[in-house]
Amino acid sequence: MGTFFPRMLFGAAYYTEYQPYERLAQDLDLMAEAGFGVIRVGESVWSTWEPREGQFDLDWLQPVLDAAHDRGIKAVVGTPTYAVPPWLRRKYPETAARSGTGQPIPYGMRQDADYSHPAFRHLAERLVRRIVGRYADHPAVIGWQVDNEPGLRLFHNDSVFQGFLDHLRERYGDVETLNRRWGLTYWSHRLQDWADLWTPDGNSTPSYDLAWRRYQSRLTQEYITWHAELVRGLVPEHHFVTTCVALGQQGLDISAIGRPLDVTGANIYYAGQEGLALPGPDEPADGLHPFFVPWSGPAWLYLQNDLARGIRQEPFLVMETNATSIGGSADNFPLYRGQARQAVWSMVARGARMIEYWHWHSLHYGAETYWGGILGHSLEPGRTYQELSLIAGELRQAGPAIDGLRPRSDVAMLLSADSRWAMEFMAPLRGAAPAWFGDPQSYDRIVAAFYRGLFDAGLSVDIVSPEQLPPDPQELVDRWPVLAVPALYVADDATLDLLRRYAEAGGHLVLTPRTGYADEEAVARHEVMPGVLRPAAGACYQEFTNVLTPVTITPGDRSLPGPALHGHATAWADGLVPEGATVLAGYGHPHLGQFAAVTTHEYGAGRVTYVGTVPDRELSHSLADWVAAVSLPPDAWRADRPASVTCTSAATADGAVLRFVHNWAWDPVDYRLPDDVRDLFTGGHLAAGSSLALGPWDVRVLVERDTERDIERDGDTPATPPSPTAPTSSRRTP
Repeated sequence: MGTFFPRMLFGAAYYTEYQPYERLAQDLDLMAEAGFGVIRVGESVWSTWEPREGQFDLDWLQPVLDAAHDRGIKAVVGTPTYAVPPWLRRKYPETAARSGTGQPIPYGMRQDADYSHPAFRHLAERLVRRIVGRYADHPAVIGWQVDNEPGLRLFHNDSVFQGFLDHLRERYGDVETLNRRWGLTYWSHRLQDWADLWTPDGNSTPSYDLAWRRYQSRLTQEYITWHAELVRGLVPEHHFVTTCVALGQQGLDISAIGRPLDVTGANIYYAGQEGLALPGPDEPADGLHPFFVPWSGPAWLYLQNDLARGIRQEPFLVMETNATSIGGSADNFPLYRGQARQAVWSMVARGARMIEYWHWHSLHYGAETYWGGILGHSLEPGRTYQELSLIAGELRQAGPAIDGLRPRSDVAMLLSADSRWAMEFMAPLRGAAPAWFGDPQSYDRIVAAFYRGLFDAGLSVDIVSPEQLPPDPQELVDRWPVLAVPALYVADDATLDLLRRYAEAGGHLVLTPRTGYADEEAVARHEVMPGVLRPAAGACYQEFTNVLTPVTITPGDRSLPGPALHGHATAWADGLVPEGATVLAGYGHPHLGQFAAVTTHEYGAGRVTYVGTVPDRELSHSLADWVAAVSLPPDAWRADRPASVTCTSAATADGAVLRFVHNWAWDPVDYRLPDDVRDLFTGGHLAAGSSLALGPWDVRVLVERDTERDIERDGDTPATPPSPTAPTSSRRTP
């Protein structure tokens, strides 16, 4: 990372080819004046690069890169393979992705080609070699984005299905093994020959679906690996290769997609306006956020940052984020003044090394006409441009303090692509309309419930996948004293045993409904749950129920230290029976009252806490407070915060600590500082116990004082600069 990104990069995607008139010099002058240092170019216009098959126009980007270089602006060049030209679909119809057997996706959107097809690969490679060969030595170019947002679709092409069959033969060897592992005796699905396997369109077998989803992810992984290796072989060593990951794509395992890349690139989109309010509503109101943002609040923004960092367990690039309104023509929610600045410092605090907006200018045509750019349809600088100019100035002023920044986290959360896929197919929670296979968002709902509780409690989170867990349980404990495991429905024996040994070695393991319920084939285990984790949990269950109306939690044993749990059980309840565990909470319900809702059990040198329900926000918050009280060192920065304030931290390259203090609300607040600090931008000293003034939608970046020399140099006069979120018509001078 340090080789590629010695300094923070800040900029936007830029498409001179989309502008309604010639304004290249004007655009790049505005960027340079704003302090932008990077642009992303070229990734969406195959038909511009190759207007007819075999006829290439490679020169059109040269003026853009030349002008950028003249102004000290770097460029990331994207390969345009995710949006194919009409001639390709017309001449090579076999490359069209199919949404079902024999059902080609109609042309007219994007990401509608089967990127595993040899004809597509041939055409893509021919173009990529020409683009990269043309610009690999341009001095403005620092990196390459291969494709864009891969994994949007599942491919049902016949060639894909035949490849899936080959994959199954390799994995299982013979049909009898497959019959046994998938339980195909049921409903007379036993195979006598590989040719008997039905296509996935009407499949109802969970193990089949999980294997199909894994194979689709493998296709995406193979494609990005092929693409990255192709580009890497053509560019200088100091160039990086990435892609733009849209978190949550159905044909993608985000824990694997980063392996062939030099650095993770990801989209970080979030709901603005009241969608960033804290505390905010427990459930998002209708119209509060764009249709593709599943929930709101600062916790959603932080979760995406943590997911992006978790892809490679290292800092990441933000390839796209909100400039203003995002979404469709009815999603017009420009950010309030100050919210873009809040988001940027959130991303920096959690590991972003580059932040690019999508995009520089609002488009005047096409499906994304109302996905707002830094410049609106008038193409004149306005409030968004002014605010981002101020942010660019702050990033430059921060300089070495944020170079090599390492986010600090309190706990880890284990996320599993297999479990997500299995729960999308056969979900435990009910949705708005009852369905045989439940709400396909069940996994995300459970993850969100626990993540937001940790966030509300002031705890920072590392996201890790089962494959990324160190095999030594003591190493796991040393790195993460608390490990939350939401809905790990699909898990092999080795993973479950590692979790058990983690607790035995001294870790605090937090389990939730469905954890360990099925094996690696998504077959329900034939043992009393939680199976291999039962002795460690000190509790078991044999029955469970959906919960249609929230059930009040009742207090349990108060002999343990820490705050009492309170709130409600929602959506699901395991009938937990203690077997040595202490009951932390029960159900206030005439039937469920016979069971425990939350238990905890000392095991070896550690502890296992089992949460048998999907907690509401209140319960999740109180649970996180309790976990912190019993298993984490005290942190005065978490205590006594106003309801709208968050405090996160990161370590600088030279060992200092930066504190990022946000106010996610309209009302100004004062926050009493627990330690001596120095304001990163004013240099002013603020003493422990003094009041830090936070304006509406404000953020302050503070350096913790750690030497007497600093105290003598800075003095003891609190410094309260004007809120940078106040209206202004000029850029801040760094």
